[in-house]
Amino acid sequence: MGRLTVLYDADCPLCVHLRHWLLRQRQLVPLDLVPAGSQQARRLFPALDHTVTLREITVVGDRGQVYRETSAWIVCLWALADHRAKAHWLATPAGQPFARITVLAAAKWREALKGAGQEDGQCGDGNCGVPGPPG
Repeated sequence: MGRLTVLYDADCPLCVHLRHWLLRQRQLVPLDLVPAGSQQARRLFPALDHTVTLREITVVGDRGQVYRETSAWIVCLWALADHRAKAHWLATPAGQPFARITVLAAAKWREALKGAGQEDGQCGDGNCGVPGPPG
C-alpha cells in the first residue's frame, strides 16, 4: 500500500483535532486527509456512499480498499511509524475489543460535542465550529 486517504468530518471538533494529530506524526504510508462529503471526496471516490462517510471514519487505500470504523482507525495507526506495532496488536483477537470500545467512546464523545454546540447556538446550521491546529 503506497498511500491512504482519510475522509474525516470537517464539522466535528474531535475529528479535526485527530486530523491535526495524524498530520504531526511520522508517516510510513502517506496520509491524504480529505473532508468527508466534500466535492473533492466525491470526485476522488464517486462510488462511495458519502452520507455514510460523514457518520463514520472512512479510509480508502490507493488500490480501492475501503476501511470503516474500527478498521479505519487501525489502518491509520498502521500508517504511522510510532504506532504500527500498536496497530498490529489492535488487529489481533486480544486487541480488537479494546479498539472497538475506543471507537465507540470516540463516537459518543463526537456526538456529545456536536450536540452541545447545537444547544448553545454554535451550530445553528448543524455544523459545529472547527478549531484550528493545536498550538
